[in-house]
Amino acid sequence: MSDKLEAYKQVSEPLPQSYSLWPLYGAGLENLGKDGKMLEVPMNVYGPDELLIRHDACGLCFSDIKVISQGQSHPRIEQNMQTNPVVLGHEVIFTVVGVGENLKGKYRVGQRLTLQPETFNKGKSKAYGYWYQGGLSQYSVIGADIYDTDDGNNLIPVNESDPKGYAEIALAEPWACVVAAYTLKYRTSIKSGGTLWVVGAGGSKDYTISAGFDSQSHPAKVLLSNVPAGFAAWLKARAAELSIEVLDVPDVSAPPQEFVDDIVVLGADPDLIEKVSPHLDLHSVLAILADEPMPRKVNVDVGRVHYHRWVYVGSTGADVAKAYADVPVRAELKAGGRALFVGAGGPMGRMHVQRAIEFNNPPATIVCSDVSDMRLGELAASFEAQAIAKGIKFICVNPMNKDAYQAAIAPFRAEGFDDVVVLAPVPAVISDAATMIGKNGVMNVFAGVARGVTAALDLSDAYLKNARVIGHSASVMDDMQLVLEKTYAGELAPIRSVAAVGSLSAAKDGLKAVKDATLAGKVVIYPHIKEFPLTPLAELKNSLPSVYAKLNQRGEWTKEAEDEFLRIMLP
Repeated sequence: MSDKLEAYKQVSEPLPQSYSLWPLYGAGLENLGKDGKMLEVPMNVYGPDELLIRHDACGLCFSDIKVISQGQSHPRIEQNMQTNPVVLGHEVIFTVVGVGENLKGKYRVGQRLTLQPETFNKGKSKAYGYWYQGGLSQYSVIGADIYDTDDGNNLIPVNESDPKGYAEIALAEPWACVVAAYTLKYRTSIKSGGTLWVVGAGGSKDYTISAGFDSQSHPAKVLLSNVPAGFAAWLKARAAELSIEVLDVPDVSAPPQEFVDDIVVLGADPDLIEKVSPHLDLHSVLAILADEPMPRKVNVDVGRVHYHRWVYVGSTGADVAKAYADVPVRAELKAGGRALFVGAGGPMGRMHVQRAIEFNNPPATIVCSDVSDMRLGELAASFEAQAIAKGIKFICVNPMNKDAYQAAIAPFRAEGFDDVVVLAPVPAVISDAATMIGKNGVMNVFAGVARGVTAALDLSDAYLKNARVIGHSASVMDDMQLVLEKTYAGELAPIRSVAAVGSLSAAKDGLKAVKDATLAGKVVIYPHIKEFPLTPLAELKNSLPSVYAKLNQRGEWTKEAEDEFLRIMLP
């Protein structure tokens, strides 16, 4: 190891008087920095309860692009961006370079840390790289609002006995979001203490609720709209025994409260489902009891399926409880099953595919679709051999090549896929992907479509096929810890996601590459190296041949390549 790299790691050189960063003053890349350039600002002063930290690597994320696209209207942005600009970058690893007096003994200069960027303080959500100055800056200050949150300490020490590369640890955060998508838990009964809304939609069975409406567990309030007389009488009698408030709601367009926890629709009525669905609260359930196909597809708010964790369940029977409990929502990929990844060639898609192959009990068949032949080619080059070695049938196909696509998908049309993971935030793509869900299958809408965006889905599948549509955004500390544990154990290699590297000055080009989807993997910025343009790994062969020589046989980034890169590029 060179003295220069060792000195950098040990923070043995004096700190500068100023540093560079990329502030974002509003929507559009033209509002990144001043006159298209980074700003130079004085070095931070830190207090007795604060840490001065040095950002060592920062991954660029499509979530950053959402902030750039929406600017002040982004739901996470509360400050006035003109006077208090956002400094993006939540996929980070950093080194402590200054320790406040009250934190000595807990942290030390030279200690490497990462963090769970989503913080909650007094119930208020604020995130690193949104509210707090993120990784597109060379230095920053961290205080108690990050290491003493409602959930505890959001800082995560890096395992120094098994040092991984900077990029490896920085990319734990997007990997945690991928892992979180497969650990989702959904209720299997009516919410106890919540509000239940039962809506008649032409069904005429002898309805009942065998669980979740008794002394052990029951809602606090029940709303009734056009419920068949026999079932309405049963609900009211049981509610009286349990001291549950009951309200008749003759007009479904005007319920007495805006949001409810559970909606039960008795019948197959798309118009009615579309009217009542907007009243679902966070983490809510809509259950459909019907045995006839819907007359048309339902326009489902897939943005809220993704962000609010809505789920639609169903049953062909008459027991509401069975619609919840008989087929619990499965988030994990079905072992030995058939999995389709739609939009698989992008950075997050590659992670999903890699996880499907590397984690235990993988699917037997993995089909990857993407509209870019370049991305599909790189995906196959990275993962096909590994998949085949594990006995997985691995297929890559471009839907733009219609004949080849139809021929590849045709064998799966009859039974459908056990898992469909959608990584393209396009309603038409989501609608088409839903047609390929098999019996007891799950579609996971991972792509972050905006709240309010709808896709046409055949909700008959919820009760005729027991299919489920789920979605998720972000991660929690446990997800980060799991990714890091598997990384240290050698079971997962986040570093394989790197597609291009650059200096802090290259961040604007990197963000544009993410926005335009011109790279198959992740962009990683190294804020403290000398000027270096955004460079795909394959192009290092010409610019930095000694670094290129240390890529692995698949042409992927490695810790050895990163070390060589830093030896050359650190000032």
